[in-house]
Amino acid sequence: MDPFSFLFSLERLGMKFGLENIAALCAALDHPERAFRSLVIAGTNGKGSVTVMVETALRAAGHRTARYTSPHLVRLEERFVVDGHEIETPALRDALATVQNTVESLIERGVLDALPTFFECTTAAAFELFRRANIEMAVLEVGLGGRLDATNIVMPMATAVTSIDFDHQAQLGDTLESIAREKAGIAKPGVPLVCGPVPEAAARVIREVCESQHAPFIPVSETVQTVPHGDTIDVHAAGRVLREIRLALPGTHQRDNAAVAVALLNEVASRGVAVSDAAIVSGLTEARWPGRLERFVRDGVDVLLDAAHNPAGARALASHLQEIGWTRVTLIFGAMRDKDVSVMLASLAPICERIICTTAPTPRAMPAAELADAASTLPAAVEVVPDFTEALARAIEYRRPVVAAGSIFLIGPVRDILR
Repeated sequence: MDPFSFLFSLERLGMKFGLENIAALCAALDHPERAFRSLVIAGTNGKGSVTVMVETALRAAGHRTARYTSPHLVRLEERFVVDGHEIETPALRDALATVQNTVESLIERGVLDALPTFFECTTAAAFELFRRANIEMAVLEVGLGGRLDATNIVMPMATAVTSIDFDHQAQLGDTLESIAREKAGIAKPGVPLVCGPVPEAAARVIREVCESQHAPFIPVSETVQTVPHGDTIDVHAAGRVLREIRLALPGTHQRDNAAVAVALLNEVASRGVAVSDAAIVSGLTEARWPGRLERFVRDGVDVLLDAAHNPAGARALASHLQEIGWTRVTLIFGAMRDKDVSVMLASLAPICERIICTTAPTPRAMPAAELADAASTLPAAVEVVPDFTEALARAIEYRRPVVAAGSIFLIGPVRDILR
């Protein structure tokens, strides 16, 4: 079977938590995850943004870097970035073939009693790709949770938890404390954990986990200050003073993400990896993270895309729209079945004139009609347009600013059209 076909055939298996499969895979591959230093970043929201800022800064500091993120917007190759460039398709195919052959051998020998998941195989492929590229530092975004996520097989230099809020309760538990405990599971003995601005109950749990692991607990609130000056910020951290920084990623919530990135880079620097002030400034001002408050113009209409896929993300999006003065927008909304869509829509509805419910192009999507039911009591006109391509065209016709949100599985294909 073609390696890509093999990989995508694993999507039907869904999610499985535990480190047994990835441990067996890494051992059979002769431990590619040990060939480079790594950083691991978890969190409900913001982990992708922090991953990109940190990797950009390390690259600007002259280090050979890689980053691993998920999910992708359009192309699988987006998940694997080496020295600032997406991996080439032939190189990815070759790494996936190696992983596929290894899986088949492990199954045949009885080491594995079932196929690994899609994410476990992409994670193993990332490690293999990064080893082949001879990179020095890999910045790894946790897929889901932390404790039992496949990325947690590495022994990192430092880790971070960016934020804690409600999402994936079926897997992580239905309290902030249980979610925090799962995400704090990336803590390792002697490895510092940078903790972003999280609710006090979550911070208490993360600190407890760090203490049990003898992992230094680094609260960003005590180590980094960001002082806003209009469109720029000053950053004060561990003797560094970075002035008039214009963050590349839009939204005031990115100030918190920038603080986590700076704190994490300071921990890396304290462990002997050179990271200059100029390199950190590059990380904050040059990071690129598509599909997050990203603006386009289509037929003379402003369109904003945001991969807000949980209640906290929806609140941040609503806040941003109010800040930039967008009111009476046309919202294109598509979400997964396991999301709290009522809470998300309630945050966004006050700035919407119209909500067009659509179905994200993935089997896990909630049908447009069900989304419309959830939106039916809100103070906005509601339409059902299942096809996302037609939904975008319909939204443009109203000649109001358009916002597309709800799931990255919707944002990627919409972005592909707009590009």
